[in-house]
Amino acid sequence: MNLRTRPEILRYAAFTADPAGGNPAGVVMDAASLDEAAMLAIAAEVGYSETAFVTAADDTARRFRLRYFSPLAEVAFCGHATVATAVALAERIGPGPFVFDTPVGEIALETSAGPEGPVTATLTSVPTRSRPASDEEVNASLAALRWSPEDLDPALPPHVAFGGNEHLVLAAATRERLAALDYDFDALAEIMHRHGWTTLQLVWRETRELFHARDPFPVGGVVEDPATGAAAAALGGYLRTLDALPPTGVLTVRQGEDLGRPSLLRVEAATADPRIRVSGQAVAITGASTSTSTG
Repeated sequence: MNLRTRPEILRYAAFTADPAGGNPAGVVMDAASLDEAAMLAIAAEVGYSETAFVTAADDTARRFRLRYFSPLAEVAFCGHATVATAVALAERIGPGPFVFDTPVGEIALETSAGPEGPVTATLTSVPTRSRPASDEEVNASLAALRWSPEDLDPALPPHVAFGGNEHLVLAAATRERLAALDYDFDALAEIMHRHGWTTLQLVWRETRELFHARDPFPVGGVVEDPATGAAAAALGGYLRTLDALPPTGVLTVRQGEDLGRPSLLRVEAATADPRIRVSGQAVAITGASTSTSTG
């Protein structure tokens, strides 16, 4: 088989202004010629929780088609790779609005750059939904997490929430319970595959305006995601369903701190709009873009 050069692979840290923080994402700007097997191989090589592939582009209309791959499989939607791609595009063609066509539907984005610091991107999710989790879903997940029912916050009941992907939302009663994450990787992956969940959104509510989160991602071959934009959107929809949003509808999610990759996500929910806005910065991981070949 003849060798051919693959497109450049960019690497960005999303939901942070520090390349050593946030959630790393791969971004391939010119993926029109890549088939699914090639995209999966690149995502596995990059090794991040997700890599975004721009498979069609209209710079004039600022409209792009994206697909997302973890090291193990295609993912319908990925918030942090969406933010990373939007920032990469803003750095190349200028800040402003974008539209991304994704497997879950159209995602509108706004990007802006201040006089100093990295670009900020805000994605507007597809309409969210949330339902109470069943006893079977909760009990199996708690067993895999090695948590007990007493570890949960009774004021925030378990739900399965959707913000582009489905996530089981479990609220820990204490910050200490959230920090001590040591789960059965294979058991949790099996449960998540069975129910079609992308991550578990494990949270602790410090105040109505501030949540801490951790997101196991064994179905993607990753122990934990340092920042999860799709799960943040799902969390916003979940809190709206419970009438547990702050009065402003705006909250902050701190994630990745227990991994040494602190991330900051801003979540905004409007009463009359089923969609959620998730904002954050992203920054290039210096010297990490690559151009490789495959046979």
